[in-house]
Amino acid sequence: MTALTTLHVWRVPRRALGGVLTRMAVDRRRLRALPGVRFAKLLGTGTGTTFGPGDADLTRWAAVTVWDDPAAAAAFDTSAVGRAWARVSTSSVRVDLRPLHSRGTWSGRTPFAVENGSKTDGPVLALTRARLAPARALTFWRAIPPVTAALHDADGVLSRFGVGEAPIGWQGTISVWRSTAHLLEFAYRHPQHRAAIARTPGARWYAEELFARFAVLDLAGDRAVLGWADDGGKESGGR
Repeated sequence: MTALTTLHVWRVPRRALGGVLTRMAVDRRRLRALPGVRFAKLLGTGTGTTFGPGDADLTRWAAVTVWDDPAAAAAFDTSAVGRAWARVSTSSVRVDLRPLHSRGTWSGRTPFAVENGSKTDGPVLALTRARLAPARALTFWRAIPPVTAALHDADGVLSRFGVGEAPIGWQGTISVWRSTAHLLEFAYRHPQHRAAIARTPGARWYAEELFARFAVLDLAGDRAVLGWADDGGKESGGR
């Protein structure tokens, strides 16, 4: 069977924050230990505007997991970890993903295996993740606001938010696009984003970085948790 990547996102009430922080401390190892898990990260989220502590959204949390196969992924909801997050959340969404492109490493690993000839005619999800070089963090935080502002207004973007393993120094973005063409148009032709790409090698902002693009195979649950754009319900994923 083919490996499957999933994105789970949970919305939680502020009164449950103590329980959520316990879950984040306890469930990192428990998630990785579930049968069929190849790679897993529990993440905080934010608006993706400044990537500092003030950017955090304490009512939304996420997990990116690579499973051996769809059957292993399906067992998550009945696992102790899945049940615990269901109890603490008020709404949630799951996005099933197939890697189309992946470059870089995450915690020293290359977690997303891309099959030859992978492509899609449907929606795509882009994930960026970086660990900042401490000496370069200030220049990064000063440079990023124009890029994130452009992302919020980009043509074809359906959802976008920040993600991170810690409030400072480990951050990234998740964005969902109507098509690969919309994503590539922003990535390589938008002036602010092109300028940031050109500046990155010389600025040496990152101690480690990863960019991955996925086909959205399925989306189940409350897409409002993703901050979904109003599209009349037309974008529901597809092979």
